[in-house]
Order: sequence, then C-alpha cells, then structure tokens
Amino acid sequence: MSTPFATTLRMAELSGAQALWRLEGRTVGPLVHVRREQAVVRPARHVGENGRLVVRAPAAAAAVPATATYHVDEIHAGAGTVRIHSPHGTLLRVHPGRVTGFRLTPGEA
Repeated sequence: MSTPFATTLRMAELSGAQALWRLEGRTVGPLVHVRREQAVVRPARHVGENGRLVVRAPAAAAAVPATATYHVDEIHAGAGTVRIHSPHGTLLRVHPGRVTGFRLTPGEA
C-alpha cells in the first residue's frame, strides 16, 4: 500500500535570495520564540519591502525577543485566511543577510 509518506525526503538549504523569492505569494506564517522557558507560536503576516522581509507580530515589541524566528510553509490555494487584530502589533524588519530557508526534496531511498 502506498502512502504519501512512503517517499524519503531530505532538507535542502536555500540561499537568502531563494528563500525571499519563495515567500512571494505567501503572507502568513508562525512567529516562534521562547518565553519563560516555553515555546510561543503566534500567527503573523509579512510583506517584502525594498529587499527586506517585514513581519507584523501581534505582540508588543518587548514581548518579541531578537531570537524569534518566522516560518512560512507552503500554503495551498483555498487555505483559510488568518486575520490578526491587535492594538499592540510590532513590525520586525529582517535584513536579507539574516534570511535562510530550507525546502523538502525527494531523497534517496
């Protein structure tokens, strides 16, 4: 019986430019950081501006540490939209040199 998980996958690293290019057409992803020794995952939105990634975090600036990471998975057409409303939103500007990415590719069996 064949399942979608039967294929071996491996992670291939992307350059910063490739990772930024793959973000085009996507606007939502989780912002992840550690607070009080527990992982915090918040929905966030992003836009590309002048070659930089700008992430709107639904939290006050003091609540988002510099070690926070932002992830964007492939979002299929028809997926639900996440709406974020917060009076304490924070804009995070990520310089291109700090952007990294990975993609899953078929690996060897």
